[in-house]
Amino acid sequence: MKSWIFQHLKQHRDVVDNMADLLPQILATSDMLCSQFENGGVLYTFGNGGSAADAQHFTGEVIGHYKRDRKPLPAVTLSTDPTTMTCISNDYSYDDCFSRQVLALARPHDVVAAFTTSGRSANVVSALAAAKARGATTLLFSGADGGPSAEFADYQLASPSTLTPRIQEMHTLMLHMLSERLDAWAAGEEPAA
Repeated sequence: MKSWIFQHLKQHRDVVDNMADLLPQILATSDMLCSQFENGGVLYTFGNGGSAADAQHFTGEVIGHYKRDRKPLPAVTLSTDPTTMTCISNDYSYDDCFSRQVLALARPHDVVAAFTTSGRSANVVSALAAAKARGATTLLFSGADGGPSAEFADYQLASPSTLTPRIQEMHTLMLHMLSERLDAWAAGEEPAA
């Protein structure tokens, strides 16, 4: 077999081995999410490209369910409305496509969660800044240091990598961990493996 394919597996293992340091942050984030939902909050997610897919994945787990039959929790992915996205991008700019939605919708007790590998996309940075201005809690799924987006993150889950595929793989792992906790909480159960 070709060595490049084994390199992907090795990189993945190396990043997973460094994820243990994030467990306290993941637990704190799961506590925050449960508290915000308990107080009537809504989860708003967004991202660009593959990160938009991760945002949709998280919303699907929250509204649907992860493993248990339980009540749906309120969540919306901002990047799934092409009419609003293109309207804002055309009338203002692409940099405003998420922030205008956040300014219109987010309020205290809501959570605005951005998925980004670099943390440098202007539309992500401006949306997190808008969420802070609205009094919402901000959650950043990022890579490495989170870039400029980190300045506006109340909670940051930074995948310990600078490689986009590895960052996105860990975002999926983290959103599944959070989904397990939210799922159990909504069903009145304890999380399980």
